[in-house]
Amino acid sequence: MNDSLKTLLIIAFLILILWNLGAGLYYMLNDKGKTDRTVKALTRRIALSVALILFVALAIYMGWITPHGVGR
Repeated sequence: MNDSLKTLLIIAFLILILWNLGAGLYYMLNDKGKTDRTVKALTRRIALSVALILFVALAIYMGWITPHGVGR
């Protein structure tokens, strides 16, 4: 897997997570509890966050990325 593709995939996940977080805030302020759009947006955010963590763990396990110590 190409390094730029891995970086692009992780950035895309982060953008989608932030998008759903913003959508949850928007729905919370505008719907005032009348719909369940806030819950759905925040549930998608959690699912994307878990998927990103699992992808990074899989990538480390498969050797696609190598973790390094911060401040070494």
